[in-house]
Amino acid sequence: MTALLPLLDGILVSAVIVAVYTVTVAAVALTAALARDTRRRRDAREALTILLRRWPGSR
Repeated sequence: MTALLPLLDGILVSAVIVAVYTVTVAAVALTAALARDTRRRRDAREALTILLRRWPGSR
């Protein structure tokens, strides 16, 4: 069981990173959709494009 602890720690860290990324994307998407200022909506859409950009070599 002690050999699995580093693996479980890595899985936990990965889950936290995914959760933070998901909340960030959701907040930016809401800002892009609901912001009153056109400039702020445009900036949020650009940030969303950057966050959702596909990595080279991925499908």
